[in-house]
Amino acid sequence: MDIGERTGERFATLIESAGTVLWNGPLGAYEDPRFAAGTRLVAEAMAASPAFTVVGGGDSAAAMAAFGLAERVDHLSSGGGATLELLEKGDLPGLAALRRWAPLRR
Repeated sequence: MDIGERTGERFATLIESAGTVLWNGPLGAYEDPRFAAGTRLVAEAMAASPAFTVVGGGDSAAAMAAFGLAERVDHLSSGGGATLELLEKGDLPGLAALRRWAPLRR
């Protein structure tokens, strides 16, 4: 229900040395204090990181808020699936539709 302590420390070390970090999805059932350590460790590493930090997904955003760290990342989005789709495909259907209609509105 949670990642192990060594795994969390490894993630934190990687986040500390990264230039850009995208986090999408909690690492355990953080809502239960017994399983929150891994997600908290990564959330704290994201908040402390000098990297450009992006947290995507409603559960990840809720975890950052629950730990009082939401204001300490560069970008926080509840759209985790959309974030991944944008990274994978380079565009989103809604954005493409807006671009198609924009010239007609002038």
